[in-house]
Amino acid sequence: MSKSPEEEHPQKAFGWAAKDSSGVLSPFKFSRRANGEDDVTLKILYCGICHSDLHAVKNDWGNSIYPLLPVHEIVGIVTQVGPKVSNFKVGEKAGVGCMVGSCKSCSSCEEGLENYCPKMIFTYNSTYHDGTMTYGEYSDMLVVNQNFVIRFPESLPLDGAAPLLCAGITVYSPMKYFGLSEPGKHLGVVGLGGLGHVAVKFAKAFGLKVTVISTSPSKQKEAIERLGADSFLVSRDPAQMQAATDTMDGIIDTVSAVHPIEPLMGLLKFNGKLVIVGLPDKPLEVPAFSLVMGRRTVAGSFIGGIKEAQEMIDFAAKHNITADIEVIPMDYVNTAMERLAKADVRYRFVIDVGNTLKAP
Repeated sequence: MSKSPEEEHPQKAFGWAAKDSSGVLSPFKFSRRANGEDDVTLKILYCGICHSDLHAVKNDWGNSIYPLLPVHEIVGIVTQVGPKVSNFKVGEKAGVGCMVGSCKSCSSCEEGLENYCPKMIFTYNSTYHDGTMTYGEYSDMLVVNQNFVIRFPESLPLDGAAPLLCAGITVYSPMKYFGLSEPGKHLGVVGLGGLGHVAVKFAKAFGLKVTVISTSPSKQKEAIERLGADSFLVSRDPAQMQAATDTMDGIIDTVSAVHPIEPLMGLLKFNGKLVIVGLPDKPLEVPAFSLVMGRRTVAGSFIGGIKEAQEMIDFAAKHNITADIEVIPMDYVNTAMERLAKADVRYRFVIDVGNTLKAP
Protein backbone atom coordinates (compact mmCIF):
# COMPACT_ATOMS: atom_id res chain seq x y z
CA MET A 1 0.00 0.00 0.00
CA SER A 2 1.41 3.38 -0.98
CA LYS A 3 2.25 5.90 1.70
CA SER A 4 0.70 9.33 1.96
CA PRO A 5 2.82 12.35 0.95
CA GLU A 6 3.28 13.12 4.66
CA GLU A 7 4.69 9.65 5.36
CA GLU A 8 6.87 8.99 2.29
CA HIS A 9 10.03 10.54 3.71
CA PRO A 10 11.50 11.20 7.17
CA GLN A 11 11.61 15.02 7.04
CA LYS A 12 8.31 16.78 7.65
CA ALA A 13 7.57 19.65 5.31
CA PHE A 14 4.79 22.14 4.76
CA GLY A 15 3.59 24.15 1.79
CA TRP A 16 0.65 25.04 -0.42
CA ALA A 17 -0.64 22.67 -3.11
CA ALA A 18 -3.43 22.33 -5.65
CA LYS A 19 -5.65 19.33 -4.92
CA ASP A 20 -7.53 19.27 -8.26
CA SER A 21 -7.85 21.05 -11.61
CA SER A 22 -9.66 24.00 -10.06
CA GLY A 23 -6.10 25.18 -9.46
CA VAL A 24 -6.94 26.49 -6.00
CA LEU A 25 -3.97 26.16 -3.66
CA SER A 26 -4.30 25.44 0.05
CA PRO A 27 -2.06 24.39 2.96
CA PHE A 28 -0.49 20.98 2.47
CA LYS A 29 1.56 18.72 4.74
CA PHE A 30 4.05 16.40 3.07
CA SER A 31 7.63 15.16 3.53
CA ARG A 32 11.11 15.49 2.05
CA ARG A 33 13.78 12.81 1.86
CA ALA A 34 16.68 12.77 4.30
CA ASN A 35 19.72 14.75 3.18
CA GLY A 36 21.86 12.17 1.37
CA GLU A 37 25.61 12.14 0.87
CA ASP A 38 25.35 14.10 -2.40
CA ASP A 39 22.45 16.32 -1.30
CA VAL A 40 21.99 19.94 -0.33
CA THR A 41 19.12 21.08 1.88
CA LEU A 42 17.78 24.60 1.40
CA LYS A 43 15.64 26.74 3.65
CA ILE A 44 13.43 28.41 1.07
CA LEU A 45 13.24 32.19 1.35
CA TYR A 46 11.71 33.28 -1.97
CA CYS A 47 10.11 31.65 -4.98
CA GLY A 48 8.86 33.14 -8.22
CA ILE A 49 5.55 32.29 -9.87
CA CYS A 50 5.94 31.21 -13.49
CA HIS A 51 3.12 31.14 -16.06
CA SER A 52 3.73 27.41 -16.41
CA ASP A 53 2.71 27.02 -12.76
CA LEU A 54 -0.70 28.39 -13.71
CA HIS A 55 -1.01 25.87 -16.54
CA ALA A 56 0.11 23.06 -14.23
CA VAL A 57 -2.27 23.69 -11.33
CA LYS A 58 -5.20 23.81 -13.77
CA ASN A 59 -4.02 20.77 -15.76
CA ASP A 60 -4.05 22.76 -19.00
CA TRP A 61 -1.49 20.42 -20.53
CA GLY A 62 -3.23 17.25 -19.34
CA ASN A 63 -0.31 15.83 -17.34
CA SER A 64 -0.85 17.19 -13.83
CA ILE A 65 -0.78 14.77 -10.91
CA TYR A 66 -2.49 15.91 -7.72
CA PRO A 67 -1.76 16.96 -5.08
CA LEU A 68 0.49 19.31 -7.07
CA LEU A 69 2.86 21.65 -5.28
CA PRO A 70 4.27 24.01 -7.95
CA VAL A 71 7.15 26.44 -8.47
CA HIS A 72 10.65 26.07 -9.91
CA GLU A 73 12.22 29.45 -9.19
CA ILE A 74 13.57 28.90 -5.69
CA VAL A 75 16.23 30.67 -3.68
CA GLY A 76 17.26 30.27 -0.10
CA ILE A 77 20.01 29.42 2.34
CA VAL A 78 21.92 26.15 2.55
CA THR A 79 21.16 24.49 5.90
CA GLN A 80 22.75 21.07 5.40
CA VAL A 81 25.15 19.36 2.99
CA GLY A 82 26.07 15.72 2.54
CA PRO A 83 29.63 14.42 3.09
CA LYS A 84 30.31 14.22 -0.66
CA VAL A 85 29.16 17.79 -1.35
CA SER A 86 32.13 20.01 -2.20
CA ASN A 87 30.63 23.04 -3.93
CA PHE A 88 28.27 24.31 -1.22
CA LYS A 89 28.56 25.17 2.44
CA VAL A 90 26.01 25.76 5.17
CA GLY A 91 24.94 29.40 5.23
CA GLU A 92 25.56 30.10 1.54
CA LYS A 93 22.92 31.48 -0.83
CA ALA A 94 21.72 29.02 -3.45
CA GLY A 95 18.85 28.33 -5.79
CA VAL A 96 17.08 25.59 -7.72
CA GLY A 97 15.43 25.93 -11.11
CA CYS A 98 13.21 23.75 -13.25
CA MET A 99 14.90 20.38 -12.77
CA VAL A 100 16.23 18.26 -9.95
CA GLY A 101 17.51 15.18 -11.73
CA SER A 102 18.55 13.50 -14.98
CA CYS A 103 20.13 10.24 -16.13
CA LYS A 104 23.68 11.78 -16.19
CA SER A 105 24.72 9.31 -18.92
CA CYS A 106 22.97 10.28 -22.17
CA SER A 107 24.56 12.52 -24.80
CA SER A 108 22.60 15.55 -23.57
CA CYS A 109 23.78 15.08 -19.99
CA GLU A 110 27.35 14.53 -21.12
CA GLU A 111 27.21 17.90 -22.93
CA GLY A 112 25.88 19.66 -19.83
CA LEU A 113 22.39 19.89 -21.32
CA GLU A 114 20.45 18.03 -18.65
CA ASN A 115 17.37 19.99 -19.71
CA TYR A 116 17.15 17.86 -22.86
CA CYS A 117 17.74 14.53 -21.11
CA PRO A 118 14.87 12.14 -21.95
CA LYS A 119 14.81 11.17 -18.28
CA MET A 120 15.05 14.71 -16.92
CA ILE A 121 13.18 15.11 -13.63
CA PHE A 122 11.20 18.30 -13.14
CA THR A 123 11.26 20.11 -9.83
CA TYR A 124 7.57 19.31 -9.44
CA ASN A 125 4.98 16.96 -10.96
CA SER A 126 7.63 14.36 -11.82
CA THR A 127 8.67 10.97 -10.52
CA TYR A 128 12.04 11.00 -8.75
CA HIS A 129 14.68 8.25 -8.89
CA ASP A 130 13.18 6.62 -5.78
CA GLY A 131 9.71 6.43 -7.33
CA THR A 132 8.15 9.23 -5.28
CA MET A 133 6.64 12.45 -6.63
CA THR A 134 8.60 15.66 -6.72
CA TYR A 135 7.02 18.64 -4.98
CA GLY A 136 7.89 22.23 -5.75
CA GLU A 137 8.75 25.16 -3.60
CA TYR A 138 5.59 26.72 -2.25
CA SER A 139 7.12 25.16 0.85
CA ASP A 140 9.53 25.66 3.71
CA MET A 141 12.45 23.48 2.64
CA LEU A 142 13.89 21.39 -0.18
CA VAL A 143 16.45 18.59 -0.55
CA VAL A 144 18.29 18.49 -3.90
CA ASN A 145 21.22 16.66 -5.42
CA GLN A 146 24.21 19.03 -5.45
CA ASN A 147 24.49 18.79 -9.25
CA PHE A 148 21.20 20.66 -9.63
CA VAL A 149 21.87 23.54 -7.24
CA ILE A 150 22.94 26.99 -8.44
CA ARG A 151 25.32 29.15 -6.41
CA PHE A 152 24.17 32.75 -5.88
CA PRO A 153 26.72 35.57 -5.67
CA GLU A 154 26.42 37.69 -2.54
CA SER A 155 25.73 40.80 -4.61
CA LEU A 156 22.57 39.38 -6.20
CA PRO A 157 19.34 40.08 -4.27
CA LEU A 158 17.48 36.84 -3.72
CA ASP A 159 13.95 38.11 -4.31
CA GLY A 160 14.66 39.80 -7.64
CA ALA A 161 16.94 37.01 -8.82
CA ALA A 162 14.60 34.08 -8.08
CA PRO A 163 12.72 34.41 -11.42
CA LEU A 164 16.01 34.24 -13.33
CA LEU A 165 16.16 30.51 -12.56
CA CYS A 166 13.37 30.01 -15.10
CA ALA A 167 12.67 33.26 -16.94
CA GLY A 168 16.33 34.26 -17.08
CA ILE A 169 17.76 31.01 -18.37
CA THR A 170 14.84 30.58 -20.77
CA VAL A 171 15.86 33.71 -22.71
CA TYR A 172 19.61 33.66 -22.02
CA SER A 173 20.18 30.18 -23.44
CA PRO A 174 18.73 30.76 -26.94
CA MET A 175 20.49 34.11 -27.24
CA LYS A 176 23.80 32.35 -26.65
CA TYR A 177 23.13 29.21 -28.70
CA PHE A 178 21.66 30.90 -31.78
CA GLY A 179 24.33 33.60 -31.99
CA LEU A 180 21.98 36.34 -30.84
CA SER A 181 24.27 37.61 -28.09
CA GLU A 182 26.84 39.23 -30.39
CA PRO A 183 27.10 43.00 -29.84
CA GLY A 184 25.43 45.08 -32.52
CA LYS A 185 22.90 42.49 -33.64
CA HIS A 186 19.22 43.44 -33.77
CA LEU A 187 16.93 41.33 -31.59
CA GLY A 188 13.16 41.43 -31.46
CA VAL A 189 11.45 40.42 -28.21
CA VAL A 190 7.81 39.39 -28.56
CA GLY A 191 5.81 40.01 -25.41
CA LEU A 192 6.76 42.24 -22.50
CA GLY A 193 5.88 40.00 -19.59
CA GLY A 194 7.81 37.84 -17.14
CA LEU A 195 10.10 36.43 -19.83
CA GLY A 196 10.11 39.39 -22.19
CA HIS A 197 11.25 42.08 -19.77
CA VAL A 198 14.16 39.89 -18.65
CA ALA A 199 15.05 39.21 -22.29
CA VAL A 200 15.33 42.96 -22.88
CA LYS A 201 17.67 43.33 -19.92
CA PHE A 202 19.96 40.50 -20.98
CA ALA A 203 19.95 41.64 -24.61
CA LYS A 204 20.99 45.18 -23.68
CA ALA A 205 23.73 43.79 -21.42
CA PHE A 206 25.01 41.83 -24.45
CA GLY A 207 25.17 45.07 -26.44
CA LEU A 208 22.26 44.34 -28.80
CA LYS A 209 19.82 46.65 -30.51
CA VAL A 210 16.45 45.62 -29.05
CA THR A 211 12.94 46.06 -30.41
CA VAL A 212 10.00 45.05 -28.25
CA ILE A 213 7.02 43.68 -30.20
CA SER A 214 3.71 43.81 -28.36
CA THR A 215 -0.02 43.97 -28.91
CA SER A 216 -0.23 46.68 -26.20
CA PRO A 217 0.72 50.23 -27.25
CA SER A 218 0.58 51.22 -23.57
CA LYS A 219 3.80 49.28 -22.94
CA GLN A 220 5.93 51.44 -25.25
CA LYS A 221 7.02 53.97 -22.64
CA GLU A 222 7.89 51.21 -20.18
CA ALA A 223 9.87 49.28 -22.78
CA ILE A 224 11.95 52.20 -24.00
CA GLU A 225 12.28 54.57 -21.06
CA ARG A 226 12.59 52.12 -18.19
CA LEU A 227 13.83 48.84 -19.64
CA GLY A 228 16.09 50.43 -22.25
CA ALA A 229 14.70 48.96 -25.48
CA ASP A 230 15.71 50.87 -28.60
CA SER A 231 12.36 50.70 -30.33
CA PHE A 232 8.83 49.37 -30.04
CA LEU A 233 6.42 47.80 -32.51
CA VAL A 234 2.69 47.35 -32.08
CA SER A 235 2.15 43.96 -33.71
CA ARG A 236 -1.46 44.82 -34.60
CA ASP A 237 -0.37 47.90 -36.57
CA PRO A 238 0.28 46.79 -40.19
CA ALA A 239 2.11 50.01 -41.05
CA GLN A 240 4.58 49.66 -38.18
CA MET A 241 5.19 45.99 -38.98
CA GLN A 242 5.67 46.73 -42.70
CA ALA A 243 8.18 49.47 -41.93
CA ALA A 244 10.26 46.99 -39.91
CA THR A 245 10.35 44.28 -42.59
CA ASP A 246 13.71 42.47 -42.95
CA THR A 247 15.40 44.38 -40.11
CA MET A 248 16.03 41.81 -37.36
CA ASP A 249 18.72 39.18 -36.96
CA GLY A 250 16.60 37.22 -34.54
CA ILE A 251 13.43 37.21 -32.50
CA ILE A 252 12.77 35.66 -29.09
CA ASP A 253 9.05 34.89 -28.88
CA THR A 254 7.99 34.70 -25.23
CA VAL A 255 4.21 34.70 -25.66
CA SER A 256 2.35 31.80 -24.04
CA ALA A 257 -0.96 32.39 -25.84
CA VAL A 258 -1.81 31.33 -29.38
CA HIS A 259 -0.76 34.08 -31.82
CA PRO A 260 0.12 34.46 -35.51
CA ILE A 261 3.71 33.70 -36.51
CA GLU A 262 3.64 34.99 -40.10
CA PRO A 263 3.88 38.73 -39.24
CA LEU A 264 6.94 38.00 -37.10
CA MET A 265 8.67 36.07 -39.88
CA GLY A 266 8.49 39.13 -42.10
CA LEU A 267 10.55 41.12 -39.60
CA LEU A 268 13.53 38.80 -39.98
CA LYS A 269 16.47 39.38 -42.25
CA PHE A 270 17.66 36.69 -44.66
CA ASN A 271 18.90 33.81 -42.46
CA GLY A 272 17.06 35.27 -39.47
CA LYS A 273 16.00 33.12 -36.56
CA LEU A 274 12.67 33.05 -34.73
CA VAL A 275 13.06 31.22 -31.43
CA ILE A 276 9.92 30.21 -29.56
CA VAL A 277 10.23 29.94 -25.79
CA GLY A 278 6.60 30.48 -24.78
CA LEU A 279 4.30 27.46 -24.46
CA PRO A 280 0.82 28.07 -25.92
CA ASP A 281 -1.69 25.32 -25.19
CA LYS A 282 -2.57 24.95 -28.90
CA PRO A 283 -0.33 24.51 -31.98
CA LEU A 284 1.05 27.52 -33.84
CA GLU A 285 0.91 27.78 -37.64
CA VAL A 286 4.27 28.25 -39.36
CA PRO A 287 4.18 30.00 -42.78
CA ALA A 288 6.23 27.84 -45.15
CA PHE A 289 6.61 30.46 -47.90
CA SER A 290 8.19 33.09 -45.65
CA LEU A 291 10.37 30.41 -44.07
CA VAL A 292 11.67 29.02 -47.32
CA MET A 293 12.12 32.23 -49.31
CA GLY A 294 14.20 33.89 -46.62
CA ARG A 295 16.12 30.78 -45.54
CA ARG A 296 14.79 31.63 -42.10
CA THR A 297 14.73 29.36 -39.09
CA VAL A 298 11.94 28.68 -36.63
CA ALA A 299 13.30 26.99 -33.53
CA GLY A 300 12.44 26.29 -29.94
CA SER A 301 14.47 26.44 -26.77
CA PHE A 302 13.80 25.00 -23.35
CA ILE A 303 15.48 26.54 -20.28
CA GLY A 304 19.19 25.54 -20.14
CA GLY A 305 21.62 23.13 -18.53
CA ILE A 306 23.00 23.60 -15.02
CA LYS A 307 26.39 24.87 -16.21
CA GLU A 308 24.72 27.48 -18.41
CA ALA A 309 22.29 28.43 -15.63
CA GLN A 310 25.24 29.14 -13.34
CA GLU A 311 26.87 31.17 -16.13
CA MET A 312 23.61 33.13 -16.51
CA ILE A 313 23.37 33.90 -12.79
CA ASP A 314 27.00 35.05 -12.70
CA PHE A 315 26.40 37.25 -15.76
CA ALA A 316 23.30 38.71 -14.11
CA ALA A 317 25.27 39.54 -10.97
CA LYS A 318 28.02 41.22 -13.02
CA HIS A 319 25.50 43.36 -14.92
CA ASN A 320 23.03 43.94 -12.06
CA ILE A 321 20.21 42.13 -13.81
CA THR A 322 17.18 41.13 -11.77
CA ALA A 323 13.52 40.63 -12.60
CA ASP A 324 11.01 43.37 -11.87
CA ILE A 325 8.89 41.84 -9.15
CA GLU A 326 5.90 42.22 -6.88
CA VAL A 327 6.64 40.51 -3.58
CA ILE A 328 3.59 38.84 -2.02
CA PRO A 329 2.78 36.79 1.09
CA MET A 330 2.07 33.08 0.78
CA ASP A 331 -1.65 33.41 1.47
CA TYR A 332 -2.03 35.79 -1.52
CA VAL A 333 -1.02 33.06 -3.98
CA ASN A 334 -4.52 32.29 -5.32
CA THR A 335 -5.20 35.95 -5.99
CA ALA A 336 -1.80 36.17 -7.67
CA MET A 337 -2.71 33.25 -9.93
CA GLU A 338 -5.94 34.98 -10.93
CA ARG A 339 -4.05 38.17 -11.70
CA LEU A 340 -1.38 36.27 -13.62
CA ALA A 341 -4.08 34.77 -15.85
CA LYS A 342 -5.09 38.35 -16.72
CA ALA A 343 -1.47 39.47 -17.19
CA ASP A 344 -2.00 41.79 -14.23
CA VAL A 345 1.55 41.78 -12.88
CA ARG A 346 4.66 43.80 -13.66
CA TYR A 347 6.40 41.52 -14.25
CA ARG A 348 6.79 38.57 -11.89
CA PHE A 349 5.19 37.62 -8.61
CA VAL A 350 7.66 36.46 -5.96
CA ILE A 351 6.44 34.85 -2.75
CA ASP A 352 8.19 35.83 0.47
CA VAL A 353 8.23 32.26 1.75
CA GLY A 354 10.69 32.82 4.54
CA ASN A 355 8.57 35.43 6.30
CA THR A 356 5.01 34.49 5.39
CA LEU A 357 4.66 30.69 5.08
CA LYS A 358 3.09 29.66 8.37
CA ALA A 359 2.74 26.03 9.41
CA PRO A 360 -0.54 25.10 11.13
